[in-house]
Amino acid sequence: MDESFSRAMDSLRSAAPGPDLSRHFVAVLPISGAAVSTVGDFLGSRTLSASDHTAARLDELQFDLGEGPCWDAMRTARPVLVPDVRRRSVWPAFSPALLAEDVASIFAFPLVVGPLQIGAVDLYTRVPAVLDPEQTHRAGAMADVIGRQVLRRAIDDLGVDEPAAPDGFSRRLIHQATGMVLAQLDLTPDDARLVIQGHAFAVERSMMDVATDIIEGRLDFSRQPTGIEASE
Repeated sequence: MDESFSRAMDSLRSAAPGPDLSRHFVAVLPISGAAVSTVGDFLGSRTLSASDHTAARLDELQFDLGEGPCWDAMRTARPVLVPDVRRRSVWPAFSPALLAEDVASIFAFPLVVGPLQIGAVDLYTRVPAVLDPEQTHRAGAMADVIGRQVLRRAIDDLGVDEPAAPDGFSRRLIHQATGMVLAQLDLTPDDARLVIQGHAFAVERSMMDVATDIIEGRLDFSRQPTGIEASE
């Protein structure tokens, strides 16, 4: 593994989300700038980190217009790669707006945890460029780590209703629900629990309530590839 990429991953895993997040992408990848943002209703639309004015401006345009690579990456949970924005017009409003910016290529990688759509990382270059498969993999891996960090910080800052002093029953219930989500989404135990916490936060319910719905089959994270299915 490339030493700079390894250092960047270690730093991202240990650091709290902050204004320096974007610099890791610039250090590892052949890009001019980067921005990390939450997008949409879940955590709101906000730039968490931007390496420069242009990166911040690209986020601002996408927030204002309601379209662009960060929206597409988040909604599809897949990278969006546009090597030459002047040769390929993708978005009705955002693509023409790009022509006024010092941007030739734009790439976006989703911030998602399981089915939870959090935001995206936008990368740009000033001359047309292509990310090769290894570079695309590295950008995606870095975005995956940031997505988990951003969600954990949001949960810690805003709080999720858990039993103040969990008894044996509540611990078993949440543990059982975590195991079911782990199997549904093929996640680690920590990430499966994070999905339960994140969903509880999103719907303003307690973890116990969400865990009960999972165990009793009213909430299944695996049935719909683009979201969560809740049955009545």
